[in-house]
Amino acid sequence: MSRHQYDLIQCMKQPGRSIGLVCQSCEGRCPICDSYVKPTTKVRICHDCSFGHLYNKCIICSNFLGDDHELGTPAYYCLECVRLEKDREGCPRIVNVGSLKSDMLFNKKKAAAAAGQSSGLLK
Repeated sequence: MSRHQYDLIQCMKQPGRSIGLVCQSCEGRCPICDSYVKPTTKVRICHDCSFGHLYNKCIICSNFLGDDHELGTPAYYCLECVRLEKDREGCPRIVNVGSLKSDMLFNKKKAAAAAGQSSGLLK
């Protein structure tokens, strides 16, 4: 994710004991390089990312994982990132929303507002 979208910012704080979880659409993907090859080491996230409003969200795309993490699976670093020691740089959780996703949300709200106005005109 971070390799292809340059506007995303990772947390990079000191990782703790909590295991990072991903949604079904991000399952098998390395959070550093987006590789699906040879998952090796479980992803550890910092204390701030494992509690609060980020508690039950995917570490890559921030999709909701359910109240008891029933939709989440543990995230893994690929073998290449482990060999290059990128797994030791810090917490890999994406903390901001990328411009593509924020534009999509803005356009959705704009379309919903336009649909609400047009339905009000028809009445």
